[in-house]
Amino acid sequence: MAAKLFTPYTIKGLTLKNRIVMAPMCMYSSHNQDGRVQNWHRTHYTTRAVGQVGLIIVEATAVTPQGRISPEDLGIWSEDHIEGLQELTGLVKENGAKIGIQLAHAGRKAVLDGEIIAPSAIAFNEKSKIPKEMTLEDIKETVAAFKDGAERAKKAGFDVIEIHGAHGYLIHEFLSPLSNKRKDQYGGSAENRYRILREVIDAVKTVWDGPLFVRVSAHDYTEGGLSPEDYIRFAKWMKEQGVDLVDVSSGAVVPAHIHTYPGYQVPYSETIRNGADISTGAVGLITSPVHAEEILENNRADLVFLARELLRDPYWPRRAAKELGVSLESPKQYERGWNI
Repeated sequence: MAAKLFTPYTIKGLTLKNRIVMAPMCMYSSHNQDGRVQNWHRTHYTTRAVGQVGLIIVEATAVTPQGRISPEDLGIWSEDHIEGLQELTGLVKENGAKIGIQLAHAGRKAVLDGEIIAPSAIAFNEKSKIPKEMTLEDIKETVAAFKDGAERAKKAGFDVIEIHGAHGYLIHEFLSPLSNKRKDQYGGSAENRYRILREVIDAVKTVWDGPLFVRVSAHDYTEGGLSPEDYIRFAKWMKEQGVDLVDVSSGAVVPAHIHTYPGYQVPYSETIRNGADISTGAVGLITSPVHAEEILENNRADLVFLARELLRDPYWPRRAAKELGVSLESPKQYERGWNI
């Protein structure tokens, strides 16, 4: 039987040639600090397309200048960003992969000059800046910025949009009771803490009808924080709103000790997938092709997201194919080196 890792996967009319996804990873390489695509991005992402990754998700891309994690982040807050992103999507597609983009706002974890914003005026840690508690107008403007970012992503030719709701950034800060102490309609109950994500999803869907993913941190690893069971409820709401896949990561809303090991987040993906009956992606120190295959064969996830392993080896899909006994078509230019 063919390895499931190398079977096509279709989601909302988009067919990926395999189940291997490059997870979004910040490159901090817009050194002119205007959020534009640089040669590094062109080389970095295109190389993974040549390496036969099925779907490449571009790093956290800020929907506002204030929403950058660092001054070197990519941006999508301006029409001026479309040209570079369009070039990037063209290069990746030309080399056989599909391409997505992660729309993001860093919230209180932004390391920038000037004011930063968050659901509550609580710093991430003792070394971090205290953010301004967002007004209702701030929230409205931020939701609109995600919508505008989605519209630009469509113009730039992306196949998939992923909303960043993980890793302690703005949307995760609203979701978690550890960072959201608001007393209004955006705080308190699970429904209220989910409200901004609900509004972002609804706003994005007014301009985007392609596959829509949401990345979540399914465990806060701290007493009083969120657990995978909490995310079953959130994922059910996402599914009702038309989200196609939940990309399941964990942690980083507060400083916490996390015991990591290969596949340590896969059980969270499995819990959400089964509990909410929604497609999921598994990520977290997945390096072995056999491990990736096991995750898919046992229906613990629908897609396998690789991060640092694809930094180490852009041609990991080729190694995986050889190990799993799959004949993988090589780029014509590389046939004399690959087909041996």
